[in-house]
Amino acid sequence: MGGLSEVTMSASNSNLSTNLPNQEPLIESGSELKPKKKICCACPNTKRLRDECIVEHGETACSKWINTHLECLRTEGFNV
Repeated sequence: MGGLSEVTMSASNSNLSTNLPNQEPLIESGSELKPKKKICCACPNTKRLRDECIVEHGETACSKWINTHLECLRTEGFNV
């Protein structure tokens, strides 16, 4: 029975793509990769830095942090 559960686990995990360490895996749906978590919960570190910069300096002065956060979201599977 041990072999059967290993095969079942391998088959159920075959639709997950590998991602960078400390990131949630993406779920493959057809030819698209869909994020496993909500956009509001993805990339909390870059989101915090982006938000702090915007509050302190305004949106126009924070394009570096905005772009960094968008790049992080894209690596998480979001189409932004």
